Amino acid sequence: MLTITQFGDPRLNQASEPVTVFDEELATFAKQLQQRMELAKGVGISASQVSRMQAMFIVASHPNERYPHAPEMEPLVVINPKVEAVSDSKEVAEEGCLSLTRRRLKIERHSWIEASFQDLQGNWHRQRFEGFIARIFQHELDHMNGITLFKRIKLTEAEKG
Repeated sequence: MLTITQFGDPRLNQASEPVTVFDEELATFAKQLQQRMELAKGVGISASQVSRMQAMFIVASHPNERYPHAPEMEPLVVINPKVEAVSDSKEVAEEGCLSLTRRRLKIERHSWIEASFQDLQGNWHRQRFEGFIARIFQHELDHMNGITLFKRIKLTEAEKG
């Protein structure tokens, strides 16, 4: 079973490297990552949260104990994402994190985000994410880029200047 890295581990501050090999081993890792996320009752998880520094995460919104009002969606494996557009409008909401258990922080995020990314076969997709799912996407993207929730709060405050 994969172990979720906890806040304070320096690996959570490191940016991930692009995925370059799309093979059965990557698909197996994606399944293990999803199983770990589900066991922890998460709605998203980044490869970096299990100390694998690859540009990959899973977005899997569904109602659960931690997020009882989350919308339902099929799990989505996101590899090598690139932000294409974001909303001007932002929303503040509480976020939890599998790497920071039993704590929630108020984080400001874009209301929607449009991104391109690869799937497990290396095919490119472009998709728009809105609301709670956009929040999950941005949260996991931050993990992939070595940005923790505490750093996000500081970045947001600096933007407001």
